[in-house]
Amino acid sequence: QVHLVESGGGLAQAGGSLRLSCAGSGRSFVIMGWFRQAPGREREFVSWINWSSTTYADSVKGRFTISRDNTKTTTYLQMNSLKPEDTAVYYCAGSRTWNGRINYREARQYDYWGQGTQVNVSS
Repeated sequence: QVHLVESGGGLAQAGGSLRLSCAGSGRSFVIMGWFRQAPGREREFVSWINWSSTTYADSVKGRFTISRDNTKTTTYLQMNSLKPEDTAVYYCAGSRTWNGRINYREARQYDYWGQGTQVNVSS
């Protein structure tokens, strides 16, 4: 069985920082990403990383940094300069395949998901 587990969420003040971790099981992932979902809203793309590239949503560019370890089973999201609008449940996702014609900003393109970790940012 393959699954992902997020950790590192919590409470931060505006301008503060948090680092999220996502640990996978089984074989490595070609691409891993982060999404978030606030109450009453649809799941929103945050960032993804593959073997050669990273991509960020405009809302987090310059503030968040995605990375992963050499096993390619764990990904991290360093969140700096947090804003109240970053408050959400953050989900890790992964796929073992890559298709250059696919838009990996879409949640439906990922096969594996974590349970989510809550991030709260106060003003």
